[in-house]
Amino acid sequence: MVTMLDKLDPVIRRYHEIEESMGDPEVAADFERVQELAKERASLENLVDIGGRYRGLVEEIEDLQSLVRDGSDPELVLMAKEELEEAQAKLEQLSQTLRLALLPKNPNDERDVIVEIRAGTGGAEAGIFAADLYRAYSRYAVNQGWSVDVMDSNSTEVGGFNKIVFQIEGKGVFSRMKFESGVHRVQRIPNTETQGRIHTSTATVVVLPVVDEVEVKVDPNDLRIDIFHAGGHGGQNVNKVATAVRIVHEPSGLTVVCQDERSQHKNKQRAMSMLRSRLYEAEQIRKDAELSETRRSQVAGAERSEKIRTYNYPQDRVTDHRSNENFHDIPRLMAGGLEDMFDKLSAWEEERLLADATA
Repeated sequence: MVTMLDKLDPVIRRYHEIEESMGDPEVAADFERVQELAKERASLENLVDIGGRYRGLVEEIEDLQSLVRDGSDPELVLMAKEELEEAQAKLEQLSQTLRLALLPKNPNDERDVIVEIRAGTGGAEAGIFAADLYRAYSRYAVNQGWSVDVMDSNSTEVGGFNKIVFQIEGKGVFSRMKFESGVHRVQRIPNTETQGRIHTSTATVVVLPVVDEVEVKVDPNDLRIDIFHAGGHGGQNVNKVATAVRIVHEPSGLTVVCQDERSQHKNKQRAMSMLRSRLYEAEQIRKDAELSETRRSQVAGAERSEKIRTYNYPQDRVTDHRSNENFHDIPRLMAGGLEDMFDKLSAWEEERLLADATA
């Protein structure tokens, strides 16, 4: 039978291998390699720390059990039994922590993200809902101490968005925002509705991890770059000079646009970042298709066409269709109060991964 320590041993071995490699002068001279190793070591540190405490408790319990079995000193046996009970309770708690720590981590969890929201079915109301989602995410991000920068947008006449693309930077952004990829459905009476009828509209959200040039190399010869006059929400100054950038990656057909910066150079930088993220996602989808059904069913691999959530305004209820959880107080949620929802989704993901790991 495979024990918790058996699962931990290769992790600890790998941690020591990394430390040894980083001390090698040849490796130390390779900046990119050192960065990769440092990132991997950082991802293992918490697990190694928990594992050390777990191993220490196991050894302590074995020593206490030995004292109880010896039985030569009744007073010592009594003390050992008390300490044994306490140590076993601690071990049980730590075992759960270790089980969770041993679960496969999404390699993108610590990355920044690029979020794209597009209006779906529902006409003008879909655009307004897309704007509502952008407002909810951006306010949540600000509450977390993260930064939000709009990269591209296409607004509607009634104050919504046909499309808005923005980047969120901060610690562990992807680990929270990854749950949002998919189709969001809203049921409510639009402001434009004169007869009080409930309409159903949708918006599609795509959350992409930000990747750097080292991870995704793009051949400049594969790119077609167009410069044009911006039409975003940057105001008249944006439209006076051709600063907007469109990049087409000809081998894949992927097209990205960035027009919300005043500088052509900055728009090009951001467009390249969007392109790398899309190419990275396409490669991840290809790899996921080769993996088991269990892996492909995980949250981060959710299909964009999948309806993930319904916002029912008349009943003041938001239903997440993956976790089957209901949340109330829609005004609070749409004002950025998403913490409880994201906590529940994180717990749901952990439960599924634990079930898969013990199956």
